[in-house]
Amino acid sequence: GTIINIGSDAARVGSSGEAVYSACKGGVVSFTKTLARELARYGVTANAVCPGPADTPLFAEISEENPKLRAALERAIPLRRLAQPDDLANAVSFFASPATSYITGQTLSVSGGLTMI
Repeated sequence: GTIINIGSDAARVGSSGEAVYSACKGGVVSFTKTLARELARYGVTANAVCPGPADTPLFAEISEENPKLRAALERAIPLRRLAQPDDLANAVSFFASPATSYITGQTLSVSGGLTMI
């Protein structure tokens, strides 16, 4: 079996003004690693996908209040764009594929290079 959890890059590097969110997503990442260790003997893998800034309806709502936010993030992201929902879905599909049957306990940032750990 395969478990794929959704964390956040805020869990990996912290994020100003998001202490509770970062802590909660950090718990998801830690939980994923614990599951990976505990379930490996049963042939179950567990991994986490951690999105960075993504072009979602919530982000659109937030950026309406701060129109410069999108441009600032796009400048900071090495690939110069926000993640699209398909980018995140592709990462989940990767972990769901048979090609990752020997990968467990890993955290994959999907951030256009914003987070490199």
